[in-house]
Amino acid sequence: MSMLELKYIVPGDDFTRAGEASGDVKHKLKKIGYNPDAIRRVSIAMYEGEINMVIHAGGGEAEVNIDPDRVEILLIDHGPGIADVEKAMQAGFSTAPDNVRSLGFGAGMGLPNMKKYSDEMYIETEVGKGSTVRMIVYAQR
Repeated sequence: MSMLELKYIVPGDDFTRAGEASGDVKHKLKKIGYNPDAIRRVSIAMYEGEINMVIHAGGGEAEVNIDPDRVEILLIDHGPGIADVEKAMQAGFSTAPDNVRSLGFGAGMGLPNMKKYSDEMYIETEVGKGSTVRMIVYAQR
């Protein structure tokens, strides 16, 4: 059992609320005195995931398990899934529509940044069913 288990609903198509979950996790990690570098990496990786769920999947759920040695983030959506994970992992590749890009999102850095700022990242996806992304950030690298 985790030291702290958190669950969030990430609303779809609402950029004003995107980042609320990662912001709350950041606040809680600071409050318990977690490693500042790990807090930064958790915040960035989770925020990027939230934005992806808003842009591509109509929202989803985030589950965060905090232990003294690691933070595990599970992002679950029921969107269209990722047709080509390898391509989606390439910096700059984006399927975001123009209206999203005009808001300053959808530059194709979401998944690459999620991988960069987490110590482990796993993607399970099925076209037409959705995606689950699991990221782990260790307190000490």
